[in-house]
Amino acid sequence: MMIKKYLIQSLLDVLRHLNIQEEPIHIAPTKNPRFGDLSTNLAFNLSKKIGEQPIDIAKKIKTYLKLDPDLIQEISVSDPGFINFQISKSYYQGLPELILKEGQHYGKETEGKGKTANVEFVSANPTGPLTVGHGRQAVLGDAVASILEWHGYDVTREYYYNNAGRQMRLLRQSVEARYFQELGKDIPLPEGGYKGEYIRDIVQIIRQKHGDKLHADDIIFQKEAEEHIFNNIKSSLEKIGVKHDRFTNEKMYYENKAIDELLQSLKQTDLIYESEGATWFKASSIGKSQDRVLIKSTGEPTYRLPDMAYHQDKVNRGFDLIVDVFGADHVDTYPDVLSCLDALHYDTSKIKVLIHQFVTLVEAGKTVKMSTREGQFITLENLINETGPDVVRYFFVMRGMNSHLNFDMDTAKDQSDQNPVYYLQYAHARIANIIKHGESLGYTLNTSFDPALLVHSSEVDLLKQLDLFPIVMDTALETLEPQGIANYLQSLAAHFHKFYAVCRVITDDKSLSQSRLALISAVQTVLANGLRILGIQTPERM
Repeated sequence: MMIKKYLIQSLLDVLRHLNIQEEPIHIAPTKNPRFGDLSTNLAFNLSKKIGEQPIDIAKKIKTYLKLDPDLIQEISVSDPGFINFQISKSYYQGLPELILKEGQHYGKETEGKGKTANVEFVSANPTGPLTVGHGRQAVLGDAVASILEWHGYDVTREYYYNNAGRQMRLLRQSVEARYFQELGKDIPLPEGGYKGEYIRDIVQIIRQKHGDKLHADDIIFQKEAEEHIFNNIKSSLEKIGVKHDRFTNEKMYYENKAIDELLQSLKQTDLIYESEGATWFKASSIGKSQDRVLIKSTGEPTYRLPDMAYHQDKVNRGFDLIVDVFGADHVDTYPDVLSCLDALHYDTSKIKVLIHQFVTLVEAGKTVKMSTREGQFITLENLINETGPDVVRYFFVMRGMNSHLNFDMDTAKDQSDQNPVYYLQYAHARIANIIKHGESLGYTLNTSFDPALLVHSSEVDLLKQLDLFPIVMDTALETLEPQGIANYLQSLAAHFHKFYAVCRVITDDKSLSQSRLALISAVQTVLANGLRILGIQTPERM
């Protein structure tokens, strides 16, 4: 039984008994162990509602709480109104048996069972190789999808890209210019064009396949460039274990008339108008600060228009949850997309937008300067080749999405326990080695051990860490933030290493040895569960 859910249900029973309207209840680990293991701030949330002091409400709730002493050893109230819970030692000691029985399912919940979710991420336009910024989004999006799958959701991983706008035109013109330059013609790159060496690579492919007879504005330039770049994007993503179920592009919504139909709907509801030759979305009429251009005076649509049609399509596909993982450069545009759907009476409550901040590469203490347009950047592929996919994945989730990430190349290349990824994998591999040694001495991993022997302070601390995993995963679902999982795994590994430093696993006492083998096997199981959610390998040897 998950202690957190047990406590929440017990507290809800008390609220019903006291005729108090149900309130969302949050259970979290205490910051100070002298107050117990878990606590709730429920009394604070009820204070304004019922007009009593939090401390008095907390004491009243404590009076009516009837909890199983085999699970909860003590309930206490602390100023200014926290209700604290001390979990019983016998409950903790029973955790290894539970974890060994549940294995890969330990900590799993079923909130999403029978529900569908769509997670859109990466969504880089095919104008060049994936950058490290795209890489962060790829890993974050994939981890969010895995968190949802862990909780029972049927998840579609989706990649949406614009392939009909200005950037694609600049790509075509850049390839075309390089093509004719190689043929000895003095054709300048377009203003704002792409200068990377990959443009020359595309030109070589075009010349090999189509020769030197192409004319200006030939569709071949864009077609070959888009295909080549997109194949490289998929290859880079595959190297870090990211695979999308569906690829959707901007052109589809022009070809199937979805954009025309959207404009017609907006016109019928008086939400667009013409001014200065442009078509505007009347965002100010629905509470926004200013109206937005949907079609420029040149006749070229802004990205908002196809993005609106795309999100309309996603809602129409009937997902229970839609998650968009965007970079910080989208922070000004996505509210307009949601406003459009709101105005057309679509349910946007099922759409959750996650914004992540940028990545800075740091090497030898100095920032590595990058410019995609100028062709001066380290690609995701370069980063994977230099540091390895596991390191890339872990580093991209070890800071909160809303925090700027300094990717320290020196630490990332370090193959010692100073590298946080190796620190986790060493713990997993060390446990595998101890278990193998135990098996050579005749020990077998099973549930026939005496949990009451796990009384050393480092063992108890380790057991408490194991109990936190379901809570961590529950929080990850609430926040759709994988950083908490990464932090937890570091803490679990640290507690294991501390335990290992003071407690021999294989001793002359066979019963104690069997109990400790069960304990570390449980630790290995939880480490593996967490690492798999983050898409990181779990080596048996290092």
